[in-house]
Amino acid sequence: MADEEIEVEGKKKSPLIKIIVIALVVLLLLIGTAVGTLFVTGFFDKKDTLAAEEALKTLEQGAADPKAAGKDAAPQKVAKESPELTRFENSYMELEKPLVSNLTNTRKVIQLNLAIMTHYDERVFKNAKKHEFALRSVALDVMRQMTEADLAKPEFRKELAAKIREEMNAVLQKYEDFGGIEEVYFTSFVVQ
Repeated sequence: MADEEIEVEGKKKSPLIKIIVIALVVLLLLIGTAVGTLFVTGFFDKKDTLAAEEALKTLEQGAADPKAAGKDAAPQKVAKESPELTRFENSYMELEKPLVSNLTNTRKVIQLNLAIMTHYDERVFKNAKKHEFALRSVALDVMRQMTEADLAKPEFRKELAAKIREEMNAVLQKYEDFGGIEEVYFTSFVVQ
């Protein structure tokens, strides 16, 4: 009789242990799935910590209003260490593909690569990359309006760069409420 009681108690404990083990396995699978999903979506990427550090810097630089530190705030100029003058750090970004356009009323073609320069933080470059198609379009429109007579002018390249800068800043102002492009430089320039 005692053997039967032990056997009955052993059978009762066995399903309880199985349920606990199954529950733990399911819990581990759910946690693993959640962590895997966060990893795949980039939750643990270093970009997020850089954005948090940037927001903290903005707050430390005197943005008393919490809204001023957000997306709507204008980018801050990056100061350069100089004992005599206040200077700003120059940052450059080159558009990846060359721009090719015909000149007005001629068979000549102009091809150039552009680089933009800013004194502001990397948000200007993020905005430029975000709206690269629009920036390329306005630059091509400016290039298309040039004539063969314009090529003969001594200040042609400077005037073209200034006009492209104005148009690019207008596009960024329209879409992001801030331009920020200080200069446009040509990294290659060919007219055929």
